Amino acid sequence: MPSLQTALPPELANNVIRQHNTELVVGMVRQQFKKHMHETDPDKIQKLKDDAARGLINHIIYESEQMTGRKFSKSF
Repeated sequence: MPSLQTALPPELANNVIRQHNTELVVGMVRQQFKKHMHETDPDKIQKLKDDAARGLINHIIYESEQMTGRKFSKSF
């Protein structure tokens, strides 16, 4: 897994690290994986992976919006 600093532009990575939110979000994702580590159903495992990825992506978008002051998604 690439580090946050190599996965994001430096200005975003520095902001996320400065906010200390990333550590909390990653910890929550890890906690969910540990909670379901004995899951054997491939469909449920894929759903858990998708949920984790979606959560991390949402966090990155949120932090980007906070830093730039620009909305990247539309609310319905």
